[in-house]
Amino acid sequence: MAHIFTPINQLKLTNVSIVRLKKGGKRFEIACYKNKVMEWRNKVETDLDEVIQIQNVFTNVSKGQVAAKEDLTKAFKTEDLDAIILEILKKGELQVGEKERSNQIETMYRDIATTVAEKCINPETKRPYPVTMIEKAMADLHFSVNPNRSAKQQALDVIRELQQKGTLPIARAQMRLRIAIPGKDGKRLKAKMQPLFANTEDEDWGDDYEVICLIDPGNYRQISELVDSETKGRGRVEVLNVNDVTEGDERLE
Repeated sequence: MAHIFTPINQLKLTNVSIVRLKKGGKRFEIACYKNKVMEWRNKVETDLDEVIQIQNVFTNVSKGQVAAKEDLTKAFKTEDLDAIILEILKKGELQVGEKERSNQIETMYRDIATTVAEKCINPETKRPYPVTMIEKAMADLHFSVNPNRSAKQQALDVIRELQQKGTLPIARAQMRLRIAIPGKDGKRLKAKMQPLFANTEDEDWGDDYEVICLIDPGNYRQISELVDSETKGRGRVEVLNVNDVTEGDERLE
């Protein structure tokens, strides 16, 4: 006898994220598109059709077992399926597989190290650290990633721990640069560099375009390489000084 393949049978295939809610002593699940649940909860995605993969409630998505109507009514005190799905989406627990969790942790570890490298310098050399060196210092600290906190919040924790334990000389800082480029390249290059500036303090248009700006240390190499390649070596990038960011500043913007 031939099997009839319905969408429910095919739920065992890939790209399903499951959201689970226990209510009234029973387990209820909905099938969502991968990566869309957190986007919806963070208000990045607002179209429910882009989030909910199948407009139904299950006791077990993986096995394609649909929840009984009477169980839903009893647990949720309503027969409105859309309202039930919305409640599970809002309050349920997102199920994450071991491999997916491991990839999440790995990506966040790298994001934290990158944020630290972008915002800090070695106070002895006044230059930023490579991301790989920050990652090694985090490993020496036995730093554990918390997937429920943002990379920026955890980058602050890493900076504090490194400063407290002296594992790596490090300071929050911004670099003040003077950039001088031939006037004919000024407008074009300004547009490319502007997103890399934290603040523009002064600029002068003449035979040369000169700008004094503050940047996050992690952008120094990119600006330097940009000026060098775009002006064929005729531009100059000079570090005027490095400003320590105040200890009380808890933001990493």
